Amino acid sequence: MFITNKLFGNNQNQANRFYVLLTALLTTFAGEFRLVPYEGDAFRFGLGSIIFFLLILVRPPAVSLIRIGVVTGITVVCFRMIEDFILYEVLFSKSLLKHVAAFLFYFIYALGLHIIKIEKYKTFPLILGAWASVFEVIANGTEHFVRHLLLDQPSIELKDFALLSGVALLRSYFVVGLYGSITVSEQKKRVEELLKVGSDLYGETLYLQKSMNHIEKITAESHDLYRKLKQENLKQLSAQALHIAQEIHEVKKDSQRILAGLTKIGEQKMDNTVSLSDLMNLVISANEKYSELLQKKIVLNGTISSNYQTDQLIPLLALLNNITANAVEAIHEKGEIDLKIYDEQESTFFVIADSGPGIPKADLPTIFEPGYTTKFNDRGVAATGIGLSHVQEIVHTLQGQVEVDTSENGTIFKIKIPTTILRK
Repeated sequence: MFITNKLFGNNQNQANRFYVLLTALLTTFAGEFRLVPYEGDAFRFGLGSIIFFLLILVRPPAVSLIRIGVVTGITVVCFRMIEDFILYEVLFSKSLLKHVAAFLFYFIYALGLHIIKIEKYKTFPLILGAWASVFEVIANGTEHFVRHLLLDQPSIELKDFALLSGVALLRSYFVVGLYGSITVSEQKKRVEELLKVGSDLYGETLYLQKSMNHIEKITAESHDLYRKLKQENLKQLSAQALHIAQEIHEVKKDSQRILAGLTKIGEQKMDNTVSLSDLMNLVISANEKYSELLQKKIVLNGTISSNYQTDQLIPLLALLNNITANAVEAIHEKGEIDLKIYDEQESTFFVIADSGPGIPKADLPTIFEPGYTTKFNDRGVAATGIGLSHVQEIVHTLQGQVEVDTSENGTIFKIKIPTTILRK
C-alpha cells in the first residue's frame, strides 16, 4: 500500500510539474502575439495574460499559483532574452534589464489570485472578473514602473492608466466568460451521464422488485415441498428440498441487499423536474450519440404539441431511451426515428416510430417477456432481451398503457400515460 501511494504521489507530482511547464510555455508563445498601440515598446498587449489567466482557472487543485507565476515569469524573460540574442545580437545583461519587469507581471498577477483564494470565486463570475482586472492593472502598473526605473522610459500618465484598466477589464471578463462556457458544457455532459445512469438504475430496480416477488414465491413452494416430503418420510429428498429452500433464501437476502442499495441511490435525487421538450432533447441527443457510436446514419426527429413540467424525469428517460435505443439497434445502416409527444383528453402520448425491419407479427404477444430479443451480435450471441420487459414495468408503474404496431416498414410504439401522473 505504501509503495502504491508513493508511486501514485510521484505520478501526480509529475503531472503537476508538467502542467506548470505547459502553462509557462503556452503563455510565453501566446505573449508573442501582441499589439503595440504606441511607438516603441512601452505597452505590449498580448495574448499571454489571457492564456495565463485561463490556464490558472482550469489548473489542477494541487498546483501552486505562486509556482505557476514564478515559472511562467522566468520562462517569458528567458525566451525574450534568447530571442533578442539570436535575432538582434543583444547582450544578455542588457536584454535582462529590458525584460526582467515581465517577470513581475506574472508573479504579482498569480500572487494576487492566490491571496484572494480564487477557487471560492469561480461560481461568482462578476466578482472574479473584477478581481482579475484589479490584479492585472496592479501587475501591469508595477511592470511599467520598473521599466521606467531601469530603462528610463516615460512614466504612466492618466490616459495610459485608463487604457490599462480598459484592456484589463476586457481581457478578464473575456476569460471568465470563456471559462464559464467550458464549465457549463462539462456540467451539462456530467448531468446527462448521471441521468442516463439514474434511468438505467430505475429500470433495473423495477425489474429486481418484480424478481423479488418470484423469489419469495419459489422459496415458499420449496419449503412446502420439504414439509410434504418429510411427512412421507422421504428423508433424502426432503433434505435436498430443504437445502434448495435454504439456497433460494440466501439468494433472496442478497437480492434484498442489492435492492436496498439501489433504492437508496435512487432516493438521492437532484432536481428531476424538467419540461417535456427538454426530456425529448435529452433522448434525441443521447441516441444521436449512440447511433454515431454504432456507425449508423440515423436521423432523429422530434415533434411536441404538449409541453409542461414533469417530475417523472427518471422513469420517462428510462422508458423512452430504452425504446429509442432498441430502434437505433434495429435499423441496419441508415434510417429515421420519429419521436412525438402530444396530449389527448386526459392522457399524454409518447410515440416512437422507426424505419427498421419491424418485429415479426407472430412475436408481438411475447415481446414484453424477459428474454425476448431479435438482436444478435456479430458472433451470433443474443442480446439480454430485458429492455421491453423494463418498458412494460415502467408503464404499469405510471398507470399507463403501451401498444405496438409493426410492419416491414418499421415499428411504432405508442405509450399512453395519465397526464395527472406526469404533470407537476
